[in-house]
Amino acid sequence: MLDQHAWALLRRLTRWLDQFKDCFGHRAQRLSLRQYIDGLIGDSGRKSMAAMLARVTEPTSYQAFQHFITDAPWDADSVWRRLREVLPIRQGVLVFDETSFPKQGTHSVGVARQYCGALGKVANCQVAVTAALWADQQAWPLGALLYLPEAWVTDPARRQAARIPASAGLSEKWRLALTLWRRIRAARLTVTAVVADAEYGDNSVFRATLHRARVPYAVGISPTLTVFRGTPRLRVDRALPPPRNRRAGWPDQPAVSVRALSAALPARAWRRVSWRNGSNPPWEADFAAVRVTPATDWRHRRLAPEVWLLCERGLGPTGRRKHYLVALPVTTSLRRLVSLAHQRWAIEQHYQDLKSELGFDHFEGRTYPGWQHHVVLSAVAYSFLQVERRRRRPGPRLTFPAVRAIVQEVFTGLLFASRPTYLTWLQQAQAKYHLRI
Repeated sequence: MLDQHAWALLRRLTRWLDQFKDCFGHRAQRLSLRQYIDGLIGDSGRKSMAAMLARVTEPTSYQAFQHFITDAPWDADSVWRRLREVLPIRQGVLVFDETSFPKQGTHSVGVARQYCGALGKVANCQVAVTAALWADQQAWPLGALLYLPEAWVTDPARRQAARIPASAGLSEKWRLALTLWRRIRAARLTVTAVVADAEYGDNSVFRATLHRARVPYAVGISPTLTVFRGTPRLRVDRALPPPRNRRAGWPDQPAVSVRALSAALPARAWRRVSWRNGSNPPWEADFAAVRVTPATDWRHRRLAPEVWLLCERGLGPTGRRKHYLVALPVTTSLRRLVSLAHQRWAIEQHYQDLKSELGFDHFEGRTYPGWQHHVVLSAVAYSFLQVERRRRRPGPRLTFPAVRAIVQEVFTGLLFASRPTYLTWLQQAQAKYHLRI
């Protein structure tokens, strides 16, 4: 029998899901919502629909279960909006990144040979741009958009087969991130800073959007990105006849790549700084920081805002170099620059928990709506477990795998309570094979 703590947890899950019931058209969809969340949190090792359905206490038919994900007309964007509304954390660092889903075949929507972060090489995979809020050592999913390679956007047959809507066109990853940014801003969450890798940091429009919003940021950049040291002056070339001389503003210094600038810094410019990612052991590297202006807009007689160029040099003769643009005040300490730039580590743990604990990358459907449905429901389940982690308990806060194991144990007990024959089979196997259970 389940004890009072187990029943209390099930009631909390019911209350959590009740907040989303208006996003679903009728009772059958709300029932399938509960079953799908139960399946994601439950103890099936593979989060395919067949495996999850076999482990829920009151399963519907497989056809109804599959229809809920692949064909039912409920709107994933509405569920995302509701999730952003009900999150208990309303302030934190916003992390943009992409995650990949390795695939064997060629029919899953958006699949192509492209860089696969999960494998560390170019491979057959899907790629999604995601946003998460990092606060109080916890990540909270805020949105995810599937990146569609050109072949999926321009081929009418592929679009029709995958049911890609007309609104999903060819968009670079930084554009998808800005779409998520607008949706997150509409949710009235307080973003204290934004962090992202070079996929986004190299783009001047992405950075300018954050500047206009007056939000601090720390973004990775490619070593070939060019900058001016400090803020250059734009001078008019008076040798040119009017009106050309009125339009031509030339910087009073040459632009240089961040790689060249970093390599030219004297030894005294570098300092060793240590930082810690959560409860992990501390890391250490050499850093230098210089005020620079990205060499992007001067041809239009305007300059990009001045920011910090943070240079990182790994220890040892072959230490890897990294570069970041950091939009923080000129008085900011080097340690503060390093701390913000390394907040992006949180997203890696976020992806690991989503994939290893909730089967974020296990979806086997081929359609665009089906992928959207699976991803947003994974985020709903993930957020519930994060809420559970915040419950007051004696001792340190539980890790994500630990709290999922507690919830999973309750679901397993509920399954055995609803299907007594399972317990009989288990007891027979224990007697026959001398199992230690």
